[in-house]
Amino acid sequence: MYSVSRTRFLFSAGLVFFASPALHAQQTSWRIDSNHSGAHFSVRHMMISTVRGEFTGIAGTVIYDPRDPAHDSVDATIDCTTVNTGVAKRDAQLKGPEFFDVTRYPQMKFKSRRVEDAGAGKLKITGELTINSTTKPVVLDVDGPSPSIRDPRGNEKIGLSANTKISRKEFGITWNEVLESGGIAVADEVAISLDLELIKNSRAQ
Repeated sequence: MYSVSRTRFLFSAGLVFFASPALHAQQTSWRIDSNHSGAHFSVRHMMISTVRGEFTGIAGTVIYDPRDPAHDSVDATIDCTTVNTGVAKRDAQLKGPEFFDVTRYPQMKFKSRRVEDAGAGKLKITGELTINSTTKPVVLDVDGPSPSIRDPRGNEKIGLSANTKISRKEFGITWNEVLESGGIAVADEVAISLDLELIKNSRAQ
């Protein structure tokens, strides 16, 4: 006969076995809705104003578990050919070899390495951003994800926003002009903000 202690051990082990799948039951795969997502940037111009622009071609996958951020992940791309600052001549220059060089590098990429809880409704995502041929670590400060909703077509959706700042020179984008006053035409620091709408994939991960 089994001893009482062994019976208790087997009972406890059984509970862990059956409970384990539920531990990550809320870990779900979402895809970025490119039609309702955007990456926005701003940079100081001539040290007196701010130029703003956006990319609309965002795609990728987010794995999200609201109870366990350590298992979350992000893998995304941005289509650099979609850059838009509202000035066609400037956009053409940004697509050229002095900036994004879209003929050789049509996409920038982000892949998360660590996701951490940063307080109520916030996450901190550390990952690698690749622009052109250069990859550097960046940290995204995230608001969300929001509670899920269903759109008119029955898709389950969540939303989030994120912010970071990068040095463009660190990514090899060094073009500039020196002004007569001694300043420069384009600042080094670029502020980036993301607004993402995510669609739940049909199968949980």
